[in-house]
Amino acid sequence: MGLTANHLVNRPILASIDTEAFRHNLNRIRELAPESKIWAVIKAKAYGHGLEAALKGLESADGFALLDIADAQWFRDHKWSGRILLLEGLFHQEELETAVQLRCDMVVHNEKQLEWLESYSNHSGHPINLFLKLNSGMNRLGFKPEQYRDAYHRLHAAGYHMHHMTHFANADQVDRSPSVGAQVECFESTIAGLEAPTSLANSAAILWHRNALGDWIRPGIMLYGVSPTGTYADIARSELLPVMQLRSEIIEIQELKKGDHVGYGGRFEAPEDMRIGVIACGYADGYPRHAVDGTPVWVQGAGPDYDDVVCPIAGQVSMDMLTIDLREAPNAKVGSAVELWGGEIPVDDVAQMSGTIGYELICALAPRVPVSIK
Repeated sequence: MGLTANHLVNRPILASIDTEAFRHNLNRIRELAPESKIWAVIKAKAYGHGLEAALKGLESADGFALLDIADAQWFRDHKWSGRILLLEGLFHQEELETAVQLRCDMVVHNEKQLEWLESYSNHSGHPINLFLKLNSGMNRLGFKPEQYRDAYHRLHAAGYHMHHMTHFANADQVDRSPSVGAQVECFESTIAGLEAPTSLANSAAILWHRNALGDWIRPGIMLYGVSPTGTYADIARSELLPVMQLRSEIIEIQELKKGDHVGYGGRFEAPEDMRIGVIACGYADGYPRHAVDGTPVWVQGAGPDYDDVVCPIAGQVSMDMLTIDLREAPNAKVGSAVELWGGEIPVDDVAQMSGTIGYELICALAPRVPVSIK
């Protein structure tokens, strides 16, 4: 593949990040929630897609929501002047001055953070926006309902610009407790009379609970064209596009006799004479080692009529390679292009065959894989 992403590439593997797909997905979210402002959630280096690609593709968002203050610094260094939200607030009191200098909004979810903010004297000349987090049933971060109003009044009295926030535990499921309805009821009863903008909806709520959005929504996984439920069929009609495509090539073809085995442990046994394709991609690239036989791989122009074809994994994924069954791909050859996930093979489908979710796969793309931003 030659030179790409400022690397000298000698393995035919490449992750392509489509910033136009980012723009499309952001516009789709605006269509679903036209009255809400959008925090584009880009924690974990934009879910493995990279901050540079996120800035290029999502610059029309109303703000970026992230975890690490170093990432906030990166955005300011790269001329982003919009709002930045620290989703877990401050981890250490010493970060507060830096967060203020970077003009970050901050989530407040515990007593220690509250005390740091109460004792801080703001000499920055600009207001500090806080998103006070209510634990409405997720039981992860946030103030319990009986603690929340006192926390709000203390921070409001200290001069901060207040916002109300909570997080849904089961917006992607209908039969789990706490339900979205129960959490919304808890949220609304707790903040009654405390006038401030609100932030509730994650990706699943934006897709399936548009009566529970808030003034600020926080789309994460849907920005990347991946399903909140882990099942691609659930978003197949959502008009979202995958942003990341992981591609490689067939680097070897083996001719097997009936009964021959493939790979470590000999997991796959040839049921007949057949061909096996060896692909330059393995778990050291971020492909899941636990992918079972049958996990789909798209092969370009390898079908009987030189059409594109999907071939199943056959044998254990190893560090640098995986192997596929070429019985439906008579025209596959060394150099045939393959897609591991992207527009042809949803990452959610690969994840389901590997006992995980699409979130994990895109976040786990290995640093050794060259990335092209287009």
